[in-house]
Amino acid sequence: MPFSTPAAVSGAVLAAAAVLLWPAPALARPAAPGWSAAPAPGGGARPSAQDRPYFYLEGSPGAVLDDRLALTNPSGRPVTVRLRGSGTGGRLAFAAAEVTLPPRTRAGVPFTLTVPTTAVPGSRSGTITAIAAGGGAQARVPLHLRVTGPALSALTVEGVSVVRGSGDGAVVRYALVNRGNTVLRPRVALRADGIFGAALHRPARALPDELRPGQRLDRTEKWPDLPGLEPVEVQVTATAGHGARGAASATYTAVPWGAAAGVAAVLAGGAGAWGVVRRRRRKGQGRGDAGPSAAARTGTGTASVPVPGSGARA
Repeated sequence: MPFSTPAAVSGAVLAAAAVLLWPAPALARPAAPGWSAAPAPGGGARPSAQDRPYFYLEGSPGAVLDDRLALTNPSGRPVTVRLRGSGTGGRLAFAAAEVTLPPRTRAGVPFTLTVPTTAVPGSRSGTITAIAAGGGAQARVPLHLRVTGPALSALTVEGVSVVRGSGDGAVVRYALVNRGNTVLRPRVALRADGIFGAALHRPARALPDELRPGQRLDRTEKWPDLPGLEPVEVQVTATAGHGARGAASATYTAVPWGAAAGVAAVLAGGAGAWGVVRRRRRKGQGRGDAGPSAAARTGTGTASVPVPGSGARA
């Protein structure tokens, strides 16, 4: 029965407008001493042993669902009860948050459950709790909600990196993100390929963690034996139910400091030796060019050249 009465309606108004009174039958199921709470029977019928033991509501995101809670007071004195709901993720509103039950009566209290617009398809459970005023007895009624709609399973792998640790080991870091609207249980596989083949291969294995929609999970994997100077591509692949799959990779080269220092020393030594050779060659070329030019400048050497009309006879 839909209603628009705000939750602040007093118990007196509820008794006049929304509460149905009749003699409490012997079949009422007491959930607390002297009074009971249960889902109201349909059509205004009286409680019976065949009544539903819990609430079951079903709707799409954004839907407003309604039902009624039956409060029964078989005793000879009035009872004041406060109502509250929890656990479904939706907004639960009662026609009155506090109800006073006259002696030997049953009250049908309407309520609505608003499904969040961001709710993902699936089932969840909650509870409606009735608490006697003054911190007395409590009665709890289970409430099951099923959110309808298409299910979308989507999983991504993000932020893959390799961080060198102590010794010859490293740590592979990555994040798993649930981009769909279903709960996922991922399986993760690691592989690293280099010039000389696979440097790391770990088959897919299930993780102990569960990924809720929109949740991000940061993880690390130990890599104890890194390759030497060989560059490798590290790939992380994650899979889950309903075809969800994601993968990402990063390139990494493990260069030990000792090897890097040795390579630098060899390169530096080679560069120095080549410089010495080049200087010596330049000096040698300089000495070879100075001989002829010096003779020309000092006039050393002779040459016989005949001079016409000098009186020389043939």
